[in-house]
Amino acid sequence: MAKILIVDDEEHIRYLYSEELGDEGYEVITAENGHLLLEKIEEEKPDLVVLDIKMVDYNGLDLLQDIRNRFYDLPVVLCTAYDTFKEDIKSIAADYYVIKSFDLSELKSKIAIALDAGPSK
Repeated sequence: MAKILIVDDEEHIRYLYSEELGDEGYEVITAENGHLLLEKIEEEKPDLVVLDIKMVDYNGLDLLQDIRNRFYDLPVVLCTAYDTFKEDIKSIAADYYVIKSFDLSELKSKIAIALDAGPSK
């Protein structure tokens, strides 16, 4: 069973994603911000990270760079309410980019694709 780390500062989003992805058979862990995120990844060893971009005290694109620097092969799905971030050069380091929606079919699809691709062996 794949383990997914959800990083989002909105509690209802973390809850929604946890419920929906849990129903899909994933083990879900959450973080409400980027504080000690790299340590959490080291400790929990998720198979994939769903990362919000716009959080109160953290910029998800900066966190993405930190993740890439330390966990190069870890798949990351950027999930945001704003499509303008696609224009940010930092966003190209993400494996996938999903616009937030209460319909999680696109997010679930991207997660399945990312996990099927798996890390480079």
